Amino acid sequence: MVNEFEIKKQICDIGKRIYNQGMVAANDGNISVKLNAHEFLCTPTGVSKGFMTPEFICKVDENGKVIQANPGFKPSSEIKMHMRVYKERPDVNSVVHAHPIYATSFAIAGIPLTQPIMPEAVISLGCVPIAEYGTPSTEEIPDAVSKYLQYFDAVLLANHGALSYSDTLLNAYHKMESVEFYAKLLFNSRLLGGPKELSEAQVERLYEIRRQFGMKGKHPADICLNNKKGEKSCHNCGSCGAGCKSETPSADSEVIAQITKKVLEQLNK
Repeated sequence: MVNEFEIKKQICDIGKRIYNQGMVAANDGNISVKLNAHEFLCTPTGVSKGFMTPEFICKVDENGKVIQANPGFKPSSEIKMHMRVYKERPDVNSVVHAHPIYATSFAIAGIPLTQPIMPEAVISLGCVPIAEYGTPSTEEIPDAVSKYLQYFDAVLLANHGALSYSDTLLNAYHKMESVEFYAKLLFNSRLLGGPKELSEAQVERLYEIRRQFGMKGKHPADICLNNKKGEKSCHNCGSCGAGCKSETPSADSEVIAQITKKVLEQLNK
């Protein structure tokens, strides 16, 4: 079993990676790892993730209260968001929050990453919805993220950044890297005239490959409610959201229904 010091070193290494790749600036971003049901390691607030050493890392309980922290260091102000993920996703052992440029740009523009444009992204990542805006360091962000946790392994945070989580620290980081790569491809393909999306049949074949691999985590291949009903998956519905948009009619569909009703009433007069 890996000891705490080694895990702290791993957190520092991932911090350097997200900093060196431009996924965070200055003191932005935060990382945490679950040790057990009551103990978690996390990055401190007010410190650049690219220059951390193991003594910077704090230990907190499941409520975000400090168990151990060296003088001058306090847990990340976003620890509430991390704790909500651990509470609602027992399979998760690590959480990474960053501000990758392309993914955050999509979050700022209000565009979720839902288009099926690359097999690897469809298989490993699935869709990446946008959680509603919340004030940093408050319960608003955990509340916004909560509705997506049972359906996705990464979410964009409106006007803020991105959040990824998985069974290991490395996997959580890889998901963040994949989110940014996906966003880059989508951005660049739009500049070239727009992406040529994979078809429904192609997406379903990729879903089946994922099922055969027995890959962990939450993914449209396993839990997309639209897909289970035999309807278009959230990769094709164009509006990724918790439970998929078929759960509640959209505002547009309601307006169309009202207009249709009025037209029929006029025709029957």
